[in-house]
Amino acid sequence: MPNELRVDAAASWKQRFRAPTILWTQLAKAAPTRGLVVSNVSGVAQLYAWHLPTGEQVQLTNRPEGQLLGLISPDGRYIYYLDDKQGNEIGHFVRVPFEGGTPEDITPNLPLYSSFNIDISYAGNLLACTLATSGVFQVYCLGLGPGGQLGTPRQVYQAAGLVIGSVLSHNGEILVLGSTARSGNLRCSLLAVTTASGQQLTELWDGPESSIEPLAFSPLADDFRLLATTDRTGVKRPLIWNPRTGERVDLVLDDLEGEVVPLHWSADGKRILLCQFSQAVQHLFVYDITNKTLQHLQHPRGSFIPWGTYFGPNGEIFTQWMDSTHPSQLVALDSATGILMRSVLAAGEVPSSHSWQSVTFPSSDGQTIQGWLGTPDGEGPFPTILEMHGGPKAVETESFAPGSQAWLDCGFAYLTINYRGSTTFGREFESQILGDLGHLEIEDIVAARKWLIEQGIARPDQILLTGWSYGGYLTLLALGKYPEMWAAGIAGMPIADWTIQYEDEAETLRGYQQALFGGTPEEKPEQYAASSPITYVEHVCAPVLIIQGCNDTRTPARPVKMYEEKMKALGKAIEVKWFDGGHLSLFAGVEQSIKLQEWMLRFAYRVLEQG
Repeated sequence: MPNELRVDAAASWKQRFRAPTILWTQLAKAAPTRGLVVSNVSGVAQLYAWHLPTGEQVQLTNRPEGQLLGLISPDGRYIYYLDDKQGNEIGHFVRVPFEGGTPEDITPNLPLYSSFNIDISYAGNLLACTLATSGVFQVYCLGLGPGGQLGTPRQVYQAAGLVIGSVLSHNGEILVLGSTARSGNLRCSLLAVTTASGQQLTELWDGPESSIEPLAFSPLADDFRLLATTDRTGVKRPLIWNPRTGERVDLVLDDLEGEVVPLHWSADGKRILLCQFSQAVQHLFVYDITNKTLQHLQHPRGSFIPWGTYFGPNGEIFTQWMDSTHPSQLVALDSATGILMRSVLAAGEVPSSHSWQSVTFPSSDGQTIQGWLGTPDGEGPFPTILEMHGGPKAVETESFAPGSQAWLDCGFAYLTINYRGSTTFGREFESQILGDLGHLEIEDIVAARKWLIEQGIARPDQILLTGWSYGGYLTLLALGKYPEMWAAGIAGMPIADWTIQYEDEAETLRGYQQALFGGTPEEKPEQYAASSPITYVEHVCAPVLIIQGCNDTRTPARPVKMYEEKMKALGKAIEVKWFDGGHLSLFAGVEQSIKLQEWMLRFAYRVLEQG
């Protein structure tokens, strides 16, 4: 049995949740004394204007459901974000002055939309946003005056297929976007269009098995080089492409194993910050474009949030760093050596925590699967939590996870795995699940269970599955496909029925789901059914806890209600806990996160006691 459950205010696991954390930061491209910070110092993640010379931070948002995403304009005058309804991720982009003020709708005459992307040209004269509404993806541009005056939005691109990213050249003459029109799945080509007319200028395509995704144009005026990523060799590698001349340069990095992705241009356009992923372990490099040399940075071990790692002022690199025992914080590295210089924005102090270690094991077909293991004090075997990350296009690196530490405090072993479909392990590993979701991923989960038992880590009758979003989906699916293997399942915001999910989710997610399956529910009904947990409800024998947001448009509520009804009709043990908010708002509130973790702990203890 696990340790005695502590839920008092002084419990170590609650203290870790409550530690103020810097989630990510961003500097204004043309005014680097100004920045944007996302922090939970108020108890809920909000946007803050950050004045670098003084360190002063001014809170800009005060949304009950929190605000995790935003963009600072290149001149530092405005902060942009999607203003939605209670975290449902459907609304309009708004902006507030750096000094604070009333949000201003930048697209007041457009219908409500969902969006993953907004970009502003380095010169600050043009804004582009990719919107999804009425079954199509549309890219709109609007001019920005010298004082930030808003122009009228005009459409420059439209497609039925998923659009992944859209980036503007320095002065906004060219827009490059990742298009799935050729593949019909998640593999992209790059389309360059002129923003004046929307006319397609050119395309860069690496063939039907490859994908290219844009990152950013050069920061220099009249320099049309674009930094992008291709996986045509089987692993992701950076490239530089000029859509005006057609010139392409693939960075030669043959000595580096795993995937290497670009993170940021230096302000002079001469260097590129790179991140290597080798078995989910990150290493940072600086590539000198002129000399074609690569510098390995001697940074601390741990994880670096890609969108929070960039060239900073005074010869430093700013990076959002953490490891399994230290919360996310902004630190400065020497740009020549990578040596840790200082803490720029520190996180709060946390109780001593258990470290993670990287492990590997073979899946059912021999494929090597990587994961991160934490073990509690004492001798095993232990009751064990097996967790799957969301996505599936994501990777779990060595991160600070208060929920993981809560399980470890209570005497559970903890393993989170990078199952098939996870990113950074190569093109084949990532794409094997496309069109057949929930097959190979479940095989990898079953293999993880086998390894945990063989290593003497887990008690065979006390292994609980958990995960959020796609990880919650895999939890429900594994409970139905291999019902005798699990003591219980805890699914956060899961996908229970892919067909009903498609009917209710945001337009952006419909495009993403079509790309995952290679078609709509009408086009592939058998596969949608085979991949849906609700299909296997009759086989479930372990108790289930589902935690679901009322306003979630990524994993909507209706399929969860249907799953619950079917489980109860069959006399099976299920609890559904509801919270107000959407998909992202789950992670914004400190006290809400504590409440959800306590639900999970109490459920697990009750299951094991009834054993």
